[in-house]
Amino acid sequence: MTPSRPKIYFIRHGETDWNLEGRLQGQKDIPLNDVGRVQAEEAARKLQGLVPHVEDLAYVASPMIRTRETMEILRKTLGLHPESYRLDERLVELTFGVWEGMTWKEVRKAEPALAALREQDKWHYAPPGGGESYAMLVDRIRPILDDLTRDTVIVAHGGVARAFLSICCGVSSRQAASMDIWQGRVLVIEGRNYRWA
Repeated sequence: MTPSRPKIYFIRHGETDWNLEGRLQGQKDIPLNDVGRVQAEEAARKLQGLVPHVEDLAYVASPMIRTRETMEILRKTLGLHPESYRLDERLVELTFGVWEGMTWKEVRKAEPALAALREQDKWHYAPPGGGESYAMLVDRIRPILDDLTRDTVIVAHGGVARAFLSICCGVSSRQAASMDIWQGRVLVIEGRNYRWA
């Protein structure tokens, strides 16, 4: 019998102004807005309700401003030292290449043929200008799972959550590519199962 993988408490960063405007952030370093800061506190309270001893968890975040800020608000709300967590470069969001900063409406207007290609196969399509596909992101994320030694809080991005759902829970690439990844909530990944809290 194979040992079970540690439980993952995945938290997407709180809202940014670009989220609000529907802009593709990718690897652009955009800070949280006021709503995003409140969402980080909400996620902390949900986590507290799930785990009696939050101090026993490992904490890892993407190194981007919006994820670090979410993690630090979360830890402060939990009564933990805000900056005592680990950063992992592999958790950065996938890049949308030259499309970063644009809305999907702007992408469809500027490059209708390429936008249509992505719509046909969101999982495998890599945007122009060095963009990444979800399939490429999965290859980057998979080794992180081998590094987990105990139940872990991961603060990262929507695309990263979709990659985890595909790898850990067997969610189909078509379904994972289109799933809503909520802000201010906790995605609990336990074995092959997941649920939102």
